[in-house]
Amino acid sequence: MKYTIGIDVGTSGTKTALFDRNGVKIGSVTYNYPLSQPHNGWAEQNPEDWYDAVVRGLRDMCAMVPSGDIAGVGLSGQMHGLVLLDRDGRVIRPSIIWCDQRTAEECAVLTELVGKERLMELTKSPAVTGFTASKILWVKRHEPENFARAATILLPKDYIRYRLSGVFATDVSDASGMQLLDIEKRDWSDEILEKLGLNRSMLGRVYESAELSARVSEEAAMQTGLAAGVPIAAGAGDNAASAIGCGVVRDGQAFVTIGTSGVVFAHTSKLSVDPMGRMHSFCSAVPGEYHVMGVTQAAGLSLQWFRNEFCRAETERAAELRLDPYVVMDSEAAEVPIGARGLLYMPYLMGERSPWLDPHIRGSFLGLSASHTRADLIRAVMEGVTYSLKDCLNLMEQTGVEIDSMMACGGGGSSPLWRQMLADVFGCEVHTATSNEGGALGAAILAMVASGLYSTPADACGAIVRYRTTQSPLEQNREPYARMYALYSRAYEAIAPLSHDLSKFETH
Repeated sequence: MKYTIGIDVGTSGTKTALFDRNGVKIGSVTYNYPLSQPHNGWAEQNPEDWYDAVVRGLRDMCAMVPSGDIAGVGLSGQMHGLVLLDRDGRVIRPSIIWCDQRTAEECAVLTELVGKERLMELTKSPAVTGFTASKILWVKRHEPENFARAATILLPKDYIRYRLSGVFATDVSDASGMQLLDIEKRDWSDEILEKLGLNRSMLGRVYESAELSARVSEEAAMQTGLAAGVPIAAGAGDNAASAIGCGVVRDGQAFVTIGTSGVVFAHTSKLSVDPMGRMHSFCSAVPGEYHVMGVTQAAGLSLQWFRNEFCRAETERAAELRLDPYVVMDSEAAEVPIGARGLLYMPYLMGERSPWLDPHIRGSFLGLSASHTRADLIRAVMEGVTYSLKDCLNLMEQTGVEIDSMMACGGGGSSPLWRQMLADVFGCEVHTATSNEGGALGAAILAMVASGLYSTPADACGAIVRYRTTQSPLEQNREPYARMYALYSRAYEAIAPLSHDLSKFETH
């Protein structure tokens, strides 16, 4: 039996998982690491923490089967993060990761340098604070000594490839989120690179996601337990890899994920673009095709924040019952009626991407009274995130992307209550797959193709991905959710001016 390993470099930790060619998980492990926020709205991580987690995870997986039976390794990871290396391949500064919001001024500079219409024409997105290009400009403007030392620019998962193989490379799906790629040509835009003062030599070769991009080096083999020469697939950004892991590889198929961020993602064989740039149109992990994606910056992060700051009682109870705290929180929220007794949560803890493209908006509870309980607030957080994802779905429908199948994945997708909210608010069936490994499975499937176990990602998904559960919308829930969503839809424009003024008081 041949096996592949999927590595998913996440924001809170890296998952390393071992699968056989039928997609059956043999084992998986996650090693966590910290997130640094030196100032309000900033977010950084140490790339060495990622690689340490990868090495530990690979050692664990390689102990489970003979090393000669591991046919390939696939990579997935958080998108947009900036990793700068010097000429000796050493990390220059902590990685500025996807949810960092410091680059509003740099977005304006990028737009002026390239031109608003031309930037949309090439990258299919306006300048966005989370994307890599604006981070590069920030370092260039605020840390010129670090920029002068920079010889190589990598994304998080591509730093792992470099450490495993010595090869500088990326894939089309992850590169799409850098704002340096010509999306239609599926290659770097020389025009944008010139405007930013960058050389192609600073960027790795761009591959399709299922292509062979590198092989494990002798040094990495000694560190990890892998055999030297094992193929490494180009891999994919976390959402594109999750799409593969969910079987979303054809028109009409979509998934929603509630991880740290929240995403509604739909596959399309024809490039579809929102002219206002409120959703992202990227290259797919399926060769030659595309996907559209709406993003909520703080989806699962909202519930994680609330748990950490306000749910000590639930956490202690969960420990006594040997349960995940989120299970206890779910049970409390399930006892609260739709609408959380007149309470709305706006999930803007890290600014917002879709549909507002607003780095300065901040989160809030609206309608809070002395009668509200912690359970009401938990329910309101879950509903607010769901409404924000409905905004993303509406954008796709407005651009002509038709969706007839919705998968749920990510941590939030494991909650039956949250899945039912999604089904009721979206008005469609919401499925889960037999495997909940998401990006790690998607990365492993790409490795199966790169190593020759399957001919295409679609063939592999057809053999591997199966439904496990289905949540159908409940007719009696339609009207109360519609009323609350209508209020939610009015709230952004009402609170934005005040929120922007309040953001001026943030300490830097």
